[in-house]
Amino acid sequence: MWKDFKSFAIQGNVIDLAIGVIIGGAFGKIVTSLVNDIILPLFGLVLGGLDFSALSFTFGDAQIKYGMFIQTIVNFFIISFSIFIFVRYLSKLKKKKELQEEKEAGPDPQEELLKEIRDLLKKRVNHS
Repeated sequence: MWKDFKSFAIQGNVIDLAIGVIIGGAFGKIVTSLVNDIILPLFGLVLGGLDFSALSFTFGDAQIKYGMFIQTIVNFFIISFSIFIFVRYLSKLKKKKELQEEKEAGPDPQEELLKEIRDLLKKRVNHS
């Protein structure tokens, strides 16, 4: 069992996942600071000094902190948008790299063969 666990833990996917979780946690702290320290105060200025985190109302003995809920929603959208931009950028870089590798590798032999067959068929049709 220990041997199987070591094999599992050493696999690249598990290590990549662990790195992703650590970086994601750090990224979450950056985004939280961005939202709490920059974006929400700007929203507060636009809305006349309103502080979202302080928004609440009392319902019986319970205090409903809907301002914190608004802040969490804003965090979610900023994180989602940031990840979208990051993944989009990585995707473009990957496509660019693949195109460069294809260019360096030269023409695909199958593609060249298909072009030759196409040209031979064209000649045959034109001679008929």
